[in-house]
Amino acid sequence: MLIQRGGLKVVAGLGISGVAAVNFLHDKGYRVAVTDSRENPPGHDKIPSEVQQSFGKLDEELLLQAEEIIISPGLDPKLPEIQAAIKKGIPVVSEIQILRRATDKPIVAITGSNAKSTVTTLMGLMAKDAGVHAAVGGNLGRPALDLTKDDPEVYILELSSFQLETTSNLNAEVAVVLNMSEDHLDRHGDMLGYHTAKHRIFQGVKKVVYNRDDSLTRPLVPDTTPMQSFGLNAPDMNQYGILKDTDGTIWLARGRERLLKSSDMYIQGTHNVANALACLALGEAMGLALEKMLETLKTFKGLEHRCEFVREFNQVRYYNDSKGTNIGATLAAIDGLGAAIEAKGGKVAIILGGQGKGQDFTALRDSLAKYAKVAVLIGEDRSIIETAIQGTTELLHVETLKEAVELCQKHTQADDVVLLSPACASFDMFSGYVQRGHQFVAIVNELN
Repeated sequence: MLIQRGGLKVVAGLGISGVAAVNFLHDKGYRVAVTDSRENPPGHDKIPSEVQQSFGKLDEELLLQAEEIIISPGLDPKLPEIQAAIKKGIPVVSEIQILRRATDKPIVAITGSNAKSTVTTLMGLMAKDAGVHAAVGGNLGRPALDLTKDDPEVYILELSSFQLETTSNLNAEVAVVLNMSEDHLDRHGDMLGYHTAKHRIFQGVKKVVYNRDDSLTRPLVPDTTPMQSFGLNAPDMNQYGILKDTDGTIWLARGRERLLKSSDMYIQGTHNVANALACLALGEAMGLALEKMLETLKTFKGLEHRCEFVREFNQVRYYNDSKGTNIGATLAAIDGLGAAIEAKGGKVAIILGGQGKGQDFTALRDSLAKYAKVAVLIGEDRSIIETAIQGTTELLHVETLKEAVELCQKHTQADDVVLLSPACASFDMFSGYVQRGHQFVAIVNELN
């Protein structure tokens, strides 16, 4: 007979992480219930039948019976049903908090407005190539609690601001906020709220990596905490950065030591150089051998939908950055690719638009003026974007992604780049950024 431990654990919100939380707690012998506002939430068929289920609305009565609520990242803690429980003194925590409680293995914690999936994936590959048994997931791929089945030596976790806002004292072995730009302000209220959520990653941290090009990433931690920085400039001793030869060759470097030519990596653009440097600093904090990490960097081809090279057609290169759902991601893509082709006289034709999430698109103005020859606008917030970037470059409106690609093809010539990096969510026209990216790739591959 199953021995029930403690009081009732209520998982609020199902989906991938909710299913993992229900199953993990049930396997550990806790009394578990789950509630979701959807009638048939995804994953409802993947949980044990003896778990109490209440679907169709968030069940406030059930929540108020909880000893603890495990909230899925997609649910806002400000919902009235959750607030009622908080007012009653019931703890509301993330699945990441449950993982921290369940393991004494080190956690490598990675967040940022952009590039966190690339850095997390690359760190996982570096660990694997160095012979370290690492479990990789969190906000990316497998949910955190599912990773416990692997019994790893180390957890490498991508963490979103939504996961972090209900996580306390993560006590990570090493943590990084890669960069900070406006995102999810509809949830966090303002940049301060967003910044506060992100920086919870540093609570109890043992070692810190930060981006010295972005002052918002440097945490307030005790002076005794070891800190290492990365940045796109010449690094001080024991820090990571770049060194340039007189012929323009860019080297990834640690202090004065040249480690790897940027041209020897598959992933291109200055933003990917920064990602690689972040990984080297994180890997050093983990104790990975530098030579092994550099070998991994030479073979890593990047992630689908994240500045993914699709095709070269008529000497124009096409890139799918459909995962560029906020301004920071799109700026990184424009600046990274724009700087790489500038010497040959190349320019960027960019496809922008979708659901803007309340962002201030004037932040794109300088980069568009510098690197873009045309911006093709799609989606429901395109008029908002047009108003914000008027006068920077030629602006064109279309109804479909196919029309957008065809217009970009007409406006480009040898050494130019066509870039899908919408700076927006995709739900006005697509099921998500993945469908948007797949459609773009299919259209590009049909060009003739």
